[in-house]
Amino acid sequence: MKTIKRTVEFRPNSRNLFFHILTSCNLSCRHCYINRDQHGTKTLGIETIKRWLRLFSISEGSKAIKGVEDTNVVFLGGEPTLNPALPEAIKEAKSLGYGSITIDTNGYLFNDFLKKVSPDDLDYISFSLDGSRPEINNSIRGKGSFETCVKGIKRAKELGFTISSIFTTSRINIEDLTNMPPLLKDLGVTRFFIQVIGIRGKPAKEGEASLQIPWELWNNVVPQVAKEAAALGLICHYPKVYLEPEEVFECAGVVAENFFVFPNGRVYTCPLCEDYPVHSYEIRDGVLIKRPPITEADLYPLRIPEGCVMNKILHPGNIPYDHNGNVIKRVACCMLKEEISPISSKK
Repeated sequence: MKTIKRTVEFRPNSRNLFFHILTSCNLSCRHCYINRDQHGTKTLGIETIKRWLRLFSISEGSKAIKGVEDTNVVFLGGEPTLNPALPEAIKEAKSLGYGSITIDTNGYLFNDFLKKVSPDDLDYISFSLDGSRPEINNSIRGKGSFETCVKGIKRAKELGFTISSIFTTSRINIEDLTNMPPLLKDLGVTRFFIQVIGIRGKPAKEGEASLQIPWELWNNVVPQVAKEAAALGLICHYPKVYLEPEEVFECAGVVAENFFVFPNGRVYTCPLCEDYPVHSYEIRDGVLIKRPPITEADLYPLRIPEGCVMNKILHPGNIPYDHNGNVIKRVACCMLKEEISPISSKK
């Protein structure tokens, strides 16, 4: 099957809401980015979830942010299905006119989740799977997690849900990445998201930076696997990571509308900043408030040779320099993705 590759451009008239409705999880993944000291430990009730959804919706919205034509929501945790309010939250998002609704899950699907929603309620159930076999996935995510996740995918597929899968790439599992597309194809997955491990949350706290992959290894493996996935009929996304010399750097914090909402009311616009109290907004008493300087938003407009200013500040080891101190490769915004898809899937 022929494939086509493109860089997914930021869409200024759309908004993406990444809504963490709790931070609790039944697993303890080695690459977990949740930082409860910064994100809180609350499990949001349905009335709070409804109020917060309205703050970012098209139909109501908040005066603190601009109006857009389309808003997408991803419900996350922790493990979002641990929150019994999730099915009603999904239905509320639907009634508010959210353009697409996704949940990210580890596959355990607590609280009889699949019995309380229908394929008409959700655009995607996105399952986190970090290996093509138990010994790899379970060494990262925990005993029994592979078997449970695969069982959850199969059950969701049988019920007619559209399935995507997320693979967080590290030194532990990159050699197994090439085995993922055939497995996902057999399971009926339609979209495959390849992520790169970040130095935040647990990896930052526990010295797991050694799990990061050198750029050369990433570049030699990930684009090829993405192409193989597309050849099997999957749409595959992965981070741009570095820019080519002729490409213009753009920061999603400036040209796009992405909001990362946590149970303690913090609202970030850059995921790299989530370990620090530099959030752009916060929700107080049900109102979305823009915070005064200095926040992450005050840094986005800075123009530096390295590209992403947040990488320069927080993860300088990601930036390669020559012996004269000149930048060899500029770091792209972490929200910028490459997409490889079957040509037959394009309209």
